[in-house]
Amino acid sequence: MALDPAAPEDDAQAPLPAGRLHWLRAGRLEVALAPDAGGRIAHLRYDGVEWLVGEHEVGAAAIGWGCYPMVPWAGRIRQGRFVFEGTAFELPLNFGAHAIHGVGFSRPWQIERLEVDAATLALALPEDAYWPFGGRATQMIRVAPDRLELRLTVQAGAKAMPAVLGWHPWFRKPDKVVFAPRAMYPRDGEGIAMLPCVSPAPGPWDDCFLNQQEVAMVFGKQVLRMRADTGHWVVYDGAAHATCVEPQTGPPDGFTLQPNRLEPGQRLELTFELQWGGGIGKGNDVR
Repeated sequence: MALDPAAPEDDAQAPLPAGRLHWLRAGRLEVALAPDAGGRIAHLRYDGVEWLVGEHEVGAAAIGWGCYPMVPWAGRIRQGRFVFEGTAFELPLNFGAHAIHGVGFSRPWQIERLEVDAATLALALPEDAYWPFGGRATQMIRVAPDRLELRLTVQAGAKAMPAVLGWHPWFRKPDKVVFAPRAMYPRDGEGIAMLPCVSPAPGPWDDCFLNQQEVAMVFGKQVLRMRADTGHWVVYDGAAHATCVEPQTGPPDGFTLQPNRLEPGQRLELTFELQWGGGIGKGNDVR
């Protein structure tokens, strides 16, 4: 079924101000939450060093700053089209010819719990042209002296639904990234992931990889190590000012490439841990 085009506020490249910030702190780690701006992390500072691209550095484009949850899909859905349970769906396009990164990154989230070092945010997913299935998303953020723990959950409502989750951090351009994936999804002329997977190709990248290992990043004198309970990671290093390292529960266009069905009331969860300190191993440099 054809749906109305996306409203301006759902354009991934439209301005999106942070709004009111809520700070979480533990030791040398500070995190600023922006619930009104897609429930994203607006600032991520360790020992005074800012790790994330800020809203004013890129003109406040919704897609291009902070660290935001991707729900109920991650990456692009080709031309906004997919088939679920034999029915064809066509979502509004918010990034050129495609639908990108779900509906959560541009909508305000509700604060359910706010403590000095932890918070829980929630979003009721729409049941309309932008997402016809409903459901509920929750993210839990916890700050420790040298570690940030993120957990993103989506729960189906009264209807079965497809789902892919992800986190999209826009890191300031690092000095080095250590990343050793075992395979990648090739992309076609539309820039969309395809099967079968192939051996990793040299960058620059805007690609999805199969990877079970820790990913490390060096920025100045600091080292950040990242782990997630998933084997899918998207890396985008084509921008001069930033590199994105994004854990996802499935590939872009996942509703077609790797369908994942949630029964009514069923949950899908993704955890993402970022830890500062310690050395790094061998791997590929991403510039």
